[in-house]
Amino acid sequence: MNRRNFIGFLGGVSALTVSSKAFAFDLFGLKKSERAMKDFPFKLTDAEWRERLTEEQYRIMRMEGTEPTCSSPLEKESRAGIYHCAGCGQELFSNNHKFESGTGWPSFWDPIRPEAVGTSTDYKIGYARTEVHCSNCGSHLGHVFEDGPPPTGLRYCINGVAMKFFPDKTS
Repeated sequence: MNRRNFIGFLGGVSALTVSSKAFAFDLFGLKKSERAMKDFPFKLTDAEWRERLTEEQYRIMRMEGTEPTCSSPLEKESRAGIYHCAGCGQELFSNNHKFESGTGWPSFWDPIRPEAVGTSTDYKIGYARTEVHCSNCGSHLGHVFEDGPPPTGLRYCINGVAMKFFPDKTS
């Protein structure tokens, strides 16, 4: 490598370091996410989580993954009922707040109670998004966007495997 190439290489590395400062640690797994650093009331060891959840649930809920679009039967669920966290059982969303977003994931305009979910900043794809997690156990649920319907204007885009649906007994 000649001097000109070497200086160009260093400049490129410097630019990458500076431009990605806000997300490089999460992107390369060198730092825990905001959510992972929070303290939650419901706690399990990693081994207990692996035993409690399926492989796919663990990947999504504990490793902040995403299920394939249109893969969850909960996307089309229309009966009255409540969605609970698949990790700890906390009530998260009501079908009264569900809407068809066209995204391929179950979408809600509001949680069942404001304190049912928490949020943190996620830089995994290179820009800031608002991650949604269960406020009781910290499990990753999905993301919230500001392109939803009234009255909130929010779209909670949630991985179906992160929830269990319990229909109303009267349904």
